[in-house]
Amino acid sequence: MSALPGRLVLLGHPVAQSASPRFQNAALRAAGIPLRYEALDVTPEELDSTLEGLCVVNGAGNVTIPHKEALAARCAHLTPVAARCGAVNVFWHRDRELHGDNTDVAGVDWMGKALLEGRTAGARVALIGAGGAAAAVLCAVEGWEGARVALYNRHMARAERLAERFAASTRCAASLGDALRGATLVINATPIGMRDDQHPVPLGELPKDAAVFDLVYRPEETSWVREAREAGHRAADGEGMLLEQGVRAFERWFGRAPDRGAMWRALH
Repeated sequence: MSALPGRLVLLGHPVAQSASPRFQNAALRAAGIPLRYEALDVTPEELDSTLEGLCVVNGAGNVTIPHKEALAARCAHLTPVAARCGAVNVFWHRDRELHGDNTDVAGVDWMGKALLEGRTAGARVALIGAGGAAAAVLCAVEGWEGARVALYNRHMARAERLAERFAASTRCAASLGDALRGATLVINATPIGMRDDQHPVPLGELPKDAAVFDLVYRPEETSWVREAREAGHRAADGEGMLLEQGVRAFERWFGRAPDRGAMWRALH
């Protein structure tokens, strides 16, 4: 970007639980950039007016649930990966036009490769959820040679629409059990477990050797991740993905890499 944003924000509803302000503000301080990253709780009805105000001040930032797909639809310019996802988690203004990118894809790719210990070729992924986060997962997985995804969502029509967009590597599962059959990696792309200890997939239904990846981030991990690890599964929550997408977002806004160490220390 040619100039500093006039304001740097996170748009979501709710956002009070987000860790992004902690590590992004640490990155800004380490880089000597005179901005503060703010979390804004914006309802769907307030999204358009909020974006209009941000346009006036050359605002930039991140987007989280439930606005990722809505923001993509409002962008004048999308990066190829954001267009492929149909969802945006990073935005900025240039010449009063809204631009969008999706750095969640890089975060999923990084974390998925770590959990599979680099063995992504031929992976069998059970994906729970069919929103913007699920689209980022599908974008990442279609780059893994020979990998296949079984997509399950309670609202079948939504799952079918998403699976159709990624038909070369994705099928729509008729049930949760169908999605889990033969999976080497099970991914939760729903908000389940964000504010309580619900499990998106019962532990007893996880394939024996499957790794577990919960896109939800909580300061002390989600109950599902903790208990899956105790049961012998390689398991991780959304922390690694959160940091990696945040690093890529910072690079988008400022054209340089942030201090990863400062970001990690602030998160912990």
